[in-house]
Amino acid sequence: MSKHGGFGGFGGGMNMQSLMQQARKMQEQMEKAREELENAELTGSAGGGLVTVTVNGNGALRGVSIKPEAVDPDDVEMLEDLIIAAYNEAAREAEEMKNSVMPAGVGL
Repeated sequence: MSKHGGFGGFGGGMNMQSLMQQARKMQEQMEKAREELENAELTGSAGGGLVTVTVNGNGALRGVSIKPEAVDPDDVEMLEDLIIAAYNEAAREAEEMKNSVMPAGVGL
């Protein structure tokens, strides 16, 4: 029988207070990362800057800017493709940012 009462597996110097402190610290880091992602503004562009898209760090669309010369009523499909390309670029940047600011091993 063990001399140490309590819960098996928490021996070896790892006490509950230390675990709680680590959990609080990780929670604070996650909250800070969430705020940073929500407030970030990342852009993607296509067509040499004809279309620019802005997203936050979570990839949520914040804005779209289309230069007049990108608008051709006879080729709407090109404009649609430019918007998609610009968004995809901005979304990639948002994903990279999310991966860099979140504590290791934590997903949103």
